[in-house]
Amino acid sequence: MKILIVDDESLIRELILQIIDELEDMDIETIEACDGVEGLELIKKEKPDIVLLDIMMPKMSGFEICRILQKEPPSWDMKVVMLTAKGQEIDKQTAKELGVKWYITKPFKIDDIIKVLRELTEV
Repeated sequence: MKILIVDDESLIRELILQIIDELEDMDIETIEACDGVEGLELIKKEKPDIVLLDIMMPKMSGFEICRILQKEPPSWDMKVVMLTAKGQEIDKQTAKELGVKWYITKPFKIDDIIKVLRELTEV
């Protein structure tokens, strides 16, 4: 299982890495990107199973990444989880229209991340 964390806030990436480390019963490889352009490049190169994706980032937003992926869908089964401070209904609706089924708002609870990761790895 490969998880890509795409967030411009290093503290958020570090926290998510710590949460994933707690999931010792799961064989998870993690990769990080600090902006949208790097995130999109790593999606294409590394073919992650799960992408934890922020919306508001430099160079390219999470929504822009999803729009590109909608036009050029990955050839493997990849699940995108929006992990963002943008909690308004319009943002959730936009994510849904872009094919995102999982949406977690910041500040998030550690249990929310664990629950979603467990759900996604059981499918």
